Amino acid sequence: MGFGLPVPLLFAPILQQVGTRAILSFSFAAEMCEISHFDEGTLVGVLTTQPLDRLLDYKAPAGGCFLGAFVEVPLGPRKVLGVVWAKGQGGFDLKKARSIIKVLDVAPMRREMHEFLGRVGEYTLSPLSAMLRLATRAPGLMDPMSMRRVFVLGREDPDRMTPARERVIAVLEEHGGLRFTLGELAEMAGVSSSVIHGLVKQRAVIEEATPRDVAYPFLDATLPGKPLSGDQAAAAKSVCAGVASGAYGTWLLKGVTGSGKTEVYLEAVAECLKAGRQALVLIPEIALTSEFLKRVEQRFGARPAEWHSGVTMTERRRCWRMVAEGGAQLVVGARSALYLPFRELGLIVVDEEHDQSYKQEDGVHYHARDMAVLRASIVGAQVVLASATPSLESWVNAEAGKYQRLDLEERFGVAEMPAIKPIDLRVDALERGRWISTPLTAAVRAGLGRGEQSLLFLNRRGYAPLTVCRACGHQIGCDHCDARMVEHRFQGRLMCHQCGETKPMPVACPSCQVEGKLAPVGPGVERLAEEAEALFPEARIAILSSDLAQSARAMKARIEDIASGKADVIIGTQIVAKGHNFPMLTLVGVIDADLGLQGGDLRAAERTFQLMRQVAGRAGRADREGMALLQTHQPDHPVIQAIISGDDEGFWRAEAAQRQAAGVPPFGRMAGIVLSGPDVAQVFDLAGAMARQIAPLERINAQVYGPAPAPIARIRGRHRVRLLVKAAKGVPLQAALATWAGQFKFPANMRLTIDIDPQSFY
Repeated sequence: MGFGLPVPLLFAPILQQVGTRAILSFSFAAEMCEISHFDEGTLVGVLTTQPLDRLLDYKAPAGGCFLGAFVEVPLGPRKVLGVVWAKGQGGFDLKKARSIIKVLDVAPMRREMHEFLGRVGEYTLSPLSAMLRLATRAPGLMDPMSMRRVFVLGREDPDRMTPARERVIAVLEEHGGLRFTLGELAEMAGVSSSVIHGLVKQRAVIEEATPRDVAYPFLDATLPGKPLSGDQAAAAKSVCAGVASGAYGTWLLKGVTGSGKTEVYLEAVAECLKAGRQALVLIPEIALTSEFLKRVEQRFGARPAEWHSGVTMTERRRCWRMVAEGGAQLVVGARSALYLPFRELGLIVVDEEHDQSYKQEDGVHYHARDMAVLRASIVGAQVVLASATPSLESWVNAEAGKYQRLDLEERFGVAEMPAIKPIDLRVDALERGRWISTPLTAAVRAGLGRGEQSLLFLNRRGYAPLTVCRACGHQIGCDHCDARMVEHRFQGRLMCHQCGETKPMPVACPSCQVEGKLAPVGPGVERLAEEAEALFPEARIAILSSDLAQSARAMKARIEDIASGKADVIIGTQIVAKGHNFPMLTLVGVIDADLGLQGGDLRAAERTFQLMRQVAGRAGRADREGMALLQTHQPDHPVIQAIISGDDEGFWRAEAAQRQAAGVPPFGRMAGIVLSGPDVAQVFDLAGAMARQIAPLERINAQVYGPAPAPIARIRGRHRVRLLVKAAKGVPLQAALATWAGQFKFPANMRLTIDIDPQSFY
């Protein structure tokens, strides 16, 4: 949620009535199942992407329209996108009804997509207009089909054959009538564009106009995959049988890092394609797509469709249209790809399913892992949740028999799991202003002597997390947020990691105006790199941090350089833990293994365990022995001990027992409530009123905690107050929350955000 709308408008779809007009229900009405076509002039209910609380009635256009049709409709002076959702409600002077402008030339919304959007909206307490925006995030859907110039083989022979002309014709003959743009054909044939234009003049090559949004190249599922180990083959056989059944099922594919989980689920993708159905692979990080796309191309002979923020707007529109028309067999994408209009979805893979990036933290607050399972259950598809360190939710579901579990216990080939050892900083104390201990320094130097790579991991971007004035003690904070600004020395700026605000690094203290007294406190990766350069002057240092790459392409290039051996010491944030394969990397040094254990987050232990195990797994991926060293002040902490011992199952059992005893997810339900506004007193007053009038929540025996200032109490000038609702599993929490919030009138400048199953508590 969090759209800045009045609360009654946000919750109208749940409450079933707004004034005297019946509003939209999330479930299918009986008449919707009976009526699929509306004749010209018939009143139809259209759901638009605009933030409205109801369907809008319009007359069907000339030629009529049908349920699920994407349409262009007038709304005031504007033309907006909508979907024919149901019969019109009427109840007003029909002479005033406006007509649909046109039915768009795109595949209609399928009934299962209609149901999916409704159920996600119902679960997340999000208005259907917001759900429709999620499902139509492709530009130009209302535009007419655009054309582009392409080239195909003609029937005439050129009057004079040259080697360059021969190469052009050979390419066209080899690809059997496939259409190429001018640039594509010139590149493949290794010729200039003038050579192709010369062949066009002689009709040896024909230039045509064709729709820009064409189908993706055919993926050949019959091509052989890589040889599989016994465990891989057994796992692949099980999942492929599930895919072949055409029924719903969810698999938890748990495999140690380097065990070959990708090859297992690519076999499932092949089985899905053979059955004529579509597959979706969700990946948590754009930087991972380059390497993965190469593997897909090697496996199936062509590249799949892509859906993420790194692709062009033209490609996003093409992907959306082709998915709907069946012209895209496989999509590789970020979490929002889950809302593409698949025509025949048969398989969803959620790679690194534990990753926090699958939770959408603004707009519609959904978790892609859970919504993938929901969508598969609606369309009868299989889901593969792949991870070396599963989320506790998935682990518990597998233990309960809701998911089927497959384990890959060993790394593929000759690679062995790295040894994990602690460095007790109480014994090997750090020098003042230093963060790399003596034992870790020695291990890095030994690796350099063998020509191997080392990784120093610190999950803090920038140079230093805090800048303090030694004269007056002032800490430089953001002007718009209740957060300290982080120094990014390479850019010469301070940055707020909450709102993105930046400003130059000052010479004098902003508070006391004394110069030369501003000092960094604590390390970030830039400061760690500075220390590494001093300790290892002969080494090539590379920093892998999301804020230092100017684009997704630059990040991919940096990762490829590291994988090819163009760096000796890698300084990285959590981005290095996201599935990268660095064959020459043998040592991982975790600078602060205790960092994630601080604070009161109920998932702190789980996330620390996952992150440390994932980072350690980067070492020793090829035929070289690997080691991970964890710098810690708490070597006896149960989480650190579980990481060192490798007792994954013991850790999950202990963590599950603690959560169950506390009645928190996945054994209970929680909802995070944030009220925000420009006036702190007004926000606290309303939050206090909400905390006192909790009768709808008491009826389901829910507990309400707060109000209290949010951990980050101000973002972008808006003061934030939190409440937390805790309830037993299985109670109708969403309906109770809707009724509770519906009691209050919210000022226009105040925003209410409700996050079902919150993953963070900022």
